[in-house]
Amino acid sequence: MSTDFILPDIGEGIVECEVVEWLVAEGDTVKEDQPICEVMTDKAMVEIPAKSDGVIAKLYYQKGEIAKVHGPLFAIEESGGDVKSESSTEAASSSTSVNPVQDQKLDNSNSSGTILEDFLLPDIGEGIVECEVVEWLVAEGDAVNEDQPICEVMTDKAMVEIPAKSDGTVAKLYYQKGEIAIVHQPLFAIAVADNGSAQAESPTQQVKAEKAVANNTQNASLSTQVDSNKTLPNGKKAVASPAVRRLAREMNLDITMVQGTGAKGRVYKQDLLNHSATQQGSAVPASSSNAGVVEKATQSATRVEPIRGVKSAMAKAMQDSVSTIPHFTYSDEIDLTALYALRKQLKPEYEAQGIKLTMMPFFMKAMSLAMKQFPIMNSKPNADCTELTYYSEHNIGMAVDSKVGLLVPNIKGCESLSIKEIAVKMTEVTEQARAGRLSPEQLKGGTISISNIGALGGTTATPIINKPEVAIVALGKMQLLPRFNDQGEVEARRMMNVSWSGDHRIIDGGTIARFNNLWTKYLENPSSMIMDMV
Repeated sequence: MSTDFILPDIGEGIVECEVVEWLVAEGDTVKEDQPICEVMTDKAMVEIPAKSDGVIAKLYYQKGEIAKVHGPLFAIEESGGDVKSESSTEAASSSTSVNPVQDQKLDNSNSSGTILEDFLLPDIGEGIVECEVVEWLVAEGDAVNEDQPICEVMTDKAMVEIPAKSDGTVAKLYYQKGEIAIVHQPLFAIAVADNGSAQAESPTQQVKAEKAVANNTQNASLSTQVDSNKTLPNGKKAVASPAVRRLAREMNLDITMVQGTGAKGRVYKQDLLNHSATQQGSAVPASSSNAGVVEKATQSATRVEPIRGVKSAMAKAMQDSVSTIPHFTYSDEIDLTALYALRKQLKPEYEAQGIKLTMMPFFMKAMSLAMKQFPIMNSKPNADCTELTYYSEHNIGMAVDSKVGLLVPNIKGCESLSIKEIAVKMTEVTEQARAGRLSPEQLKGGTISISNIGALGGTTATPIINKPEVAIVALGKMQLLPRFNDQGEVEARRMMNVSWSGDHRIIDGGTIARFNNLWTKYLENPSSMIMDMV
């Protein structure tokens, strides 16, 4: 009797995948943990193993078809007890031969007096199950110290630096730059001195560990470990990463015909470019002084780039905000002449203390003072907008154009901070944001946001609310413009346009206009702001 193998969850939000290659055929005898097929999601290549010994009865999809998660992938007629009684050692050897990286993970001792310790990627944020390896700061073979930064990874919220947990030598980097690493799985391995406190695992324990890993499809080898979804004419398989395979398809190249220059014939991007140039009668070696010709051809070609990390999170958040919140915009202009003069007067004194004083701390403090009289501007509705929560803390967010995308960290507790304290915190947060090194805590808990689009030259905007907040303001660039004074004379004044977006379910036009008027009064007359500060 045959049993269907149900395609399990192979990643958060993944509902389907492409069958890249069947590694067996109907009628083949297979063993437990033997790789049956390779499937590709929008994130990675995953190898699906057999869950028991038996004979393949049915393959439900053809190569290239889309398989559904929680649906049958293949059927297997399970063998009787005689087959299952094979030694665990033999089963282990058939399993481990497929995944050499897994072998290295489990072989944690050697004769040189050191042991290998895998560093498991820890939880790096609520709900984070994977991240992109942005940069390795070390190479295999490098000696490292405890707490030394090993790599930078990027989640959909921030860039995180991963440190070493002990002194030792980097033995293995399990991912390449740009690949997706899985939380709670090995990220890298370090060889540390064996002080006798750690005992090597017995062969039985190693076999059990191998099977535990093989039976978890989320821990199945990525294509970069055993990446071989096409067979070469000599019976061997093409070795390449998913990104290289995608590029080959985009270039309409048969990857099995490309000569790989990497270890075991691994095909790299440059190999594809050289092969393409050869076909066109102008082969250019990678080391040639004419490499720029290939580079120019690459730059001019159409390319597809995945949207992930911070950019993906921003796209989803903005879509959710505009599709669920009725936005309305209110615009005004503010005369910052007096505030500009005050800031110019205070700037040298702040610089002497190592503090960078911009206009933003004044904007934040004035906004906090105004929210004391308009607490609805510092509130948040629940999901179905049946309740409104008023917050006592004024956690004012500021949009930062960082190297990993748009981030909105917030300065917490502005109601109890001085302008100087806000300036100090803002400088620290801005530097961390632009380096992509914010902690998840710095991105949570904002109650209202400011977007300084004027820093890049704009005058007006229609900002999108940072849900579930109820308002956001965009600051235009400050301009020296002619304005009439009280005597009817034309003066040069420093003017700035502001554009508010409000949640029309919570805030009406009159409320945001009165709030803006009070905020404007504080900014145009800094003495009134100082008088109301506690």
